[in-house]
Order: sequence, then C-alpha cells, then structure tokens
Amino acid sequence: MSSDARHAAVRAGVRRLGALLGEALTRHEGPELLALVERVRMLARGEDGGTELAAVLDGVDARQAILLARAFTAYFQLANITEQLHRAREISDRPRSRLRDLADRIAEAVDEGAVDPGLPAEVMRRLQLRPVFTAHPTEASRRSVLETLRGIADLLDATDDPRRPGADDERLARRLAELVDVLWQTDELRVERPKPADEARSAAYYLTSIATEVLPDLLEELDTAFARIGVELPVAARPLAFGSWAGGDRDGNPNVTPEVTLEVLNLQYEFGIRALTALVDRLVRELTASTRVVGEVSGDLLAALAADRAALPEVYDRFIRLNAEEPYRLKCSYILARLAGTRARLAAGAPHVPGKDYLRPTDLVDELELMRVSLAASHGELVANGPLRRAIRTASAVGLSLATLDIREHADAHHAALGAIYDQLAELDVPYRDLDRPARLALLSAELAGRRPLLGAVPPRLPERVARTLELLTTVRHALDQYGDGVIESYIVSMTRDADDILAVAVLAREAGLVGLGRPPGTSSGPGSGTERHGPAVPAVAWARIGFVPLFETVAELRAAGTLLDRLLADPSYRALVAARGDVQEVMLGYSDSSKDAGITASQWEIHKAQRELRDTARAHGVVLRLFHGRGGSVGRGGGPSGEAILAQPFGTLDGPIKVTEQGEVISDKYTLPQLARQNLEITLTAVVEASVLHRTARLSEQALAGWDGTMTAVADAAKDAYRSLVADPALVPFFLAATPVEELGNLNIGSRPSRRPGGSGGLADLRAIPWVFGWTQARIILPGWFGVGSGLAAAREAGAGGELAEMYRSWHFFRTFLGNVQMTLAKSDLAIAQRYVSALVDPATAALFDVIRDEHARTVREVLAVTGQAGLLETAPVLRHTLLVRDAYLAPLHALQVSLLARTRAAGDTADPQLRRGLLLTINGIAAGLRNTG
Repeated sequence: MSSDARHAAVRAGVRRLGALLGEALTRHEGPELLALVERVRMLARGEDGGTELAAVLDGVDARQAILLARAFTAYFQLANITEQLHRAREISDRPRSRLRDLADRIAEAVDEGAVDPGLPAEVMRRLQLRPVFTAHPTEASRRSVLETLRGIADLLDATDDPRRPGADDERLARRLAELVDVLWQTDELRVERPKPADEARSAAYYLTSIATEVLPDLLEELDTAFARIGVELPVAARPLAFGSWAGGDRDGNPNVTPEVTLEVLNLQYEFGIRALTALVDRLVRELTASTRVVGEVSGDLLAALAADRAALPEVYDRFIRLNAEEPYRLKCSYILARLAGTRARLAAGAPHVPGKDYLRPTDLVDELELMRVSLAASHGELVANGPLRRAIRTASAVGLSLATLDIREHADAHHAALGAIYDQLAELDVPYRDLDRPARLALLSAELAGRRPLLGAVPPRLPERVARTLELLTTVRHALDQYGDGVIESYIVSMTRDADDILAVAVLAREAGLVGLGRPPGTSSGPGSGTERHGPAVPAVAWARIGFVPLFETVAELRAAGTLLDRLLADPSYRALVAARGDVQEVMLGYSDSSKDAGITASQWEIHKAQRELRDTARAHGVVLRLFHGRGGSVGRGGGPSGEAILAQPFGTLDGPIKVTEQGEVISDKYTLPQLARQNLEITLTAVVEASVLHRTARLSEQALAGWDGTMTAVADAAKDAYRSLVADPALVPFFLAATPVEELGNLNIGSRPSRRPGGSGGLADLRAIPWVFGWTQARIILPGWFGVGSGLAAAREAGAGGELAEMYRSWHFFRTFLGNVQMTLAKSDLAIAQRYVSALVDPATAALFDVIRDEHARTVREVLAVTGQAGLLETAPVLRHTLLVRDAYLAPLHALQVSLLARTRAAGDTADPQLRRGLLLTINGIAAGLRNTG
C-alpha cells in the first residue's frame, strides 16, 4: 500500500471514531458541548493571534473547561489507536520477515569470507535482547483507558476484515459505539499517586500480553530463520528476555523499600505463573499422542513420570484414568500441579520442596525438553518442534516471573553505610567520609580480598538510613533463596564516578552473603572459577549471585568510563567476581541526565565515544561487555527508533547481549497491540543480531573516522557551550517554571517517584530529567531535543566543514540517526504556540530569554536542512509530516485552554477552584496524547 493510501485509510478510521465521539458528547452533554468543541477548534485555526479564542476560553466555567479538555483528549486517544492499528497492518505487507532477510545476508557474508563460519552460532549462543520496563513516570494514560482503546482496535480490525459476514455490520458498529461511550465515561486521571506495586502490575499487563500473544511466534521465526542457514539456536538459549525496575529502583524514590521489593516479586510471580499455566494448558490440548498409536515413550520420560507419581500421588490418582495412554498429557498435569504449588509456596513464604514446586524456571524448561526429545524420537517431530518448542522458548524467555528485577541505588548510600561501619570499628586514621577516592579504593580493594566479616558476630547499631541500605542487600539474598537465582541479576549503582563506588557495594554484598572469594557457604566447590586469562592473577575460586553495574550519567562520568572500567577490572578480587558471572560485565549508560547536563549533542557524542572506550577495555580484560542503554521516550532523553539506535552504535560494542530501557508512553505505543509488539521486537532483535555479527569491524577507514571524530567533537563542543550558556542564565529557571506546567505535573499522579531530588534547593539541578523534558514538551518548545544543535553545526560549517558534514550525514549511521531524531523534534516544536505561553504566563523581566530560544531554533532548522539537503523538515517522511500537521489542528485548542487555565489557577493561588485545576491536568494529559510524547 502506498503512503498516500495508508494515510487515507488512517484518516477514514479517525473520522469514523470522531463521529462516534461526537455522538457520545451529544448523548451525554447535549449538542451545546459539540458546538463549543467545533467553535474552539475553528477559532484555533484563525489568524488573529488567538485573541478571540482566548476570550472564549477565559469565559468558560470549570465544568466546560473539563469537558473541552476531555473531548480533545478523547479524540487523540482514538486517533492514536487507529494509527497504531494501521501501523500493525503494514506488517502483513512484508513478503518475508526481517529475521529471514538478515539470515540470508549473514549466509552470504560467510560464503564470501567476510564472516568467520563459526561466528553466527557463537553469537546466537549468547544472544540476549532484554527490554527493561522502568517505573519512570511518563505514562499519562491510565490502564483502564488503554484497555478500552485495545478493545476499540480489535473491533476496528474485525470491522475491516473482508472475511467476516456482512450481517455483522450492525453488531460491530453498535459495539464500537459502546466502547467509545465507555471511553467517554472513564476518568483519565488517577485519583492518587500509584505505588510501586501498581507500576509492577502495569508492566505485568504488557508482559503477559507479550508472553501469550507475541513470543511463541516471534521466537519460532528466529529459530527457523537461522536453522535455514545451518545455525541452531540452543534449547537453553534466551535470545529474548525482559527486565523490570518497578519495585527495584530505589534511587530517589523513598517509596521503594525492601518490603516493597518482595511485594513486587510476589506480584510478578503471580502473573508469571498464570501465564505459564495458560501455556501448559494449551499443551494439554495439543499433546494428545497416545501410546496406542505412536508406540513407546523414552526411558527418561518414563523415569520422570515415576518420580512425579511418587512426589505428587494425588495428581496421578486424579488423571491416570483419563491419561493412562497419554503420557504427555499426564506429564503436563504434573507440571500444572507444580506451578500451582509454586504459587502457594510463595504466597505462604514457605521453603521450596523438590518435586512439589519449582525454584528455577530451568526446572520447568527441562521437563518440557524431556517431552520434546521423547516425542521427536517417536515420529512426532512436527509436534515436538512445533507446540513444544514454542512453549520451551516462551518459558525460557519469561521464566516464572515474566521479568528479571533490577535493583538500583545511589552510590552515596553505600559509602554512607560503610562510613558508619568503619567509624564504629575506629580503625582508620581519619573518618571514612574524609578519605579521598584513591585511599578509599585501596581500602575497599584490600577489604574485598580479605575474609573478615566487617560487621562481626553482633552488628553495630547503625543509623536507620544506613541499616536500610544493608537491609536491601539482605533482602536481595532472601529473594534469591526464595525465588531462585536469576530473579535479580543486576545491582545498578547510580552516579558512579570511580571504581570505589562499585567496590563499596561489592564489600557490602559480601557482608550480606551475596558474593565472596573462596567457596560459597555450605558447598564443596564454587559455582564459578575466577581464572583470569588476560590480567593479573586472581583467586582460584569466587562466587557471585548478582552482578554490579556502574551507571554513567554525566558528561564527566562518560568521558572517564573506559578508565574507570579498566581500574575496576584490574582489581584481582573484583575480576574474580566477574569471572564467576560468566565473564560478563554490564555497564549502564544514562542518556537523560547527560542530556540535561550538557545538551543533546554532547550527550549523544560522549555516549558514542564512551562505548568505544568500554568496548576496548572489555576486550583487553577478556570480558563480554553488556551495555545497558538507559534511553527515555523523547529524543531529549535518548529516545528514537530502537533498531536505528542499535545499528548506529560503534562497531564491536555489541557481541550478543544488550539491555534497553522501555518506559512510559513508549511502552503503550509499542506494546498495546500484539502485532505492533511483534514488529518492534523483531526490528530490535534483528538489529542486535546484525550489529553483533556484521558490524564487528569499522565500516570506515581509520583516517575518515578520525576526521569525522574531530568534526563531531567541534560540533558537540560548540553545542554544549550554547546549551550551558542557556541553562546558566539566571532567568532560565523562572522562565521554565512560568512558561510550562512543570510545577503542576506533580499533581498528575503518573508515577511513584517524586519529580524532584530530595534535599535540594529547588533549582534546576534538583529537577529530574523527565519533568525537565515533560515541561518543555507541553509548551511545544521541546528544547532538550534540539537546543545547541544549530550552534554546533554552524560552528563546524563556518570552520570550513560544511561539505564534510554533508558526507557524514550520507555515510555515518550515527550522525544520520542523530540528525533524524533532532529533525523529528524540531517538527514537533511550535514556537508560535509557545509564544502564547510566554506572553500570557512569563514575567516580562525573564521573557526576553524566549528570543534566545527562538534564534537557536531557527538556526538549528537552517543548519539541519543545509546538512541534509532537504527543502523542509521531514521531507523524507511525508506521512509523519502530514500526521503532525493534522494533529496540530486539534492540539492548538488544547494548548490555548492550558494557557488560560494556567493563568487563572496561578492568579487564584490556593483559592483556585479545584475543578479548574482538574481541567488543567486534563489538558496536560491531552497534549501528551496528542504529541504521543511526555518525557
């Protein structure tokens, strides 16, 4: 289908739903509301600068304001789900999957000698894409609304199905009208701020849909695509898995306590076991092979069934009469009983009983594989490698808990705990907090290499905050004992500035019984060897139940990342712990805070360079680097198409495993519809395999790359100077707080974490990256996504690099992806709308700052077009450009209403009508839906 035809189909769908919405408005509120909506929409298109529109909106009462905001918000929600549905339908236009295309390209590269013949299989063995669903507050829509929209999409899909009976027209039309009515009657705003457990339920909602409706087919496609070229995916492989931060991200969130972490794990297991139960229930219906027909089963399966009967005699007694000649169904009954037993054990906090319940998902996978091997040996290859293999792949991907929980804590918390401990021991010449970093590093290195327990037999009395840090690590150990190794794998240290920040948590983890040198307590041999192949000698044996992950979040930290990792891996004791984790070192890169710190250009460039340094350092120490990209939804926080971002990474940085955050509105946009979830995961998985196999060496000559590096550094330096000059202006904070609804964001109840860092002075440094982007986006300035780019490009062009910039855009994936994302942000910006915010809300004393912003915006548009050779923004993406233009016709009234309500509520202060405040929050929700981008 052509782009014009696709756009026409989308517009037809939106018009249909828009008409139903109009009927709902009339039915519930009378024709007057529909007339007011249309009048406001038409006035917003006027050319009088919005004077008449402002007068109308200033005159509406609180109830009318709420209805107007809800009407325009509902329109965008319906438009969004229609566009998502049509994007999903485009999948069927592809004659072949991306994975098959890639497999063929890899086979050709092997045949041509460009790729070592053993490399594809080697990469597939360690391949793992792990999207990590964070709890960051950027999803403005409630799950109730999202579920209703999913139902509307299903009905639209059914309506357009050419195979359905014509007699269904009236029934489907009525049900569609019903759901639009339900949408209008559903409150868009949360009554109270969600708790971490609520955020975990939201993640589980999407993960359950992915597990049941997406993974079986997607992983089967990966299997078959590479089997065609002779590359077998091992049964134990987990090419796709999921992670979560809900209930584990403590940095700046006082609501995430050790008790909450355990509550969330219980919740995840409840959802996970429910999904696996449905998976095995399907197998019961499909594995009807009878020994009367197919002959004997394997001896291993018979032995397993005998052990099952001994462990679960009640299951045998119940099902043997029905399944006497159906051993595979009988085996599934035992599996279902163990899943139920696991749920009951965890709910009661009871210990694991072998044979009665599961401790590890691999135990379940092994049972499924036992059946698969037996069935394949009895002429049942199609079923064995069909339903059973799909079930094995899905169970391996989601485990018992749907997702692995990450723990994140600030580096200062660990040093505070160690300071309290060392100060009570009174063995240092100076207080621990007064040690410089080299001294602290030497102390902790020696401590980690030693065997003494710091806390001793009787723990000292510690301040509550310090005790809670230690309790967290003890909770992690308890979780691993209760739920099995792997339920928590990564302990992320925010604001890592040097190696001592990682050694600090490693020492505390040793105290909690999570890591150690020598054999684990109660064992005769350790789970891993600490033999070092490329560095200094290390202890012969080490064990580590979790891994430690430095998070680099500012430009200074990114620049030091390679040096820090080298210092860390050079420590023999720490290197032994890495060896015990399979020689894999995870490193997280923070896009949000680095962008807020130095602007988008410097952030993206420093992250790109840091990846090169980390790649080279990891290779020198003989470890596999697993990069964890902490990307936000918006371009200003590292957002953009995931597949393009992966392919734009430096060569050799990907070698199979990778983690990427998914958060907020990105999750609902990618995963609400199963077809879209499949497409997004396939695109990202294909990019990971391509980068790991085909992008291991430079695409450019060293000379060309060195030249472009110099030009890019000049662009980034000039862009950073422009950005930091802006944020250093004392007028910026009052301008930002006045021109945007960022202060009102906290009342929207879209996340459990506070929008400001605790203990600050109230300035820009205390504001988190998400509200920083959210506020600018609401006012259509979207400054974090582009400010400074124009100054950077102009400086390079004026230095004579104009031609080189154009060549970089044509031939360098990183630079092309970067400018593509900036272009999209520029197109979403609308400084004419922003001017209304400034004129109505900003003190004249600081309003002049808008001239600086406007000049840089014009400069950035001009310079980007010069580099790309385009006549206008998004010239190569006409569908997106047209979509944004259409949306602006409905966004403009919402912006005008928001400006009016901001002015009225701020003028009234504490005496403002609560209903007016509710109307204001609804405009924030609606603009987020219209732009499909919050933070």
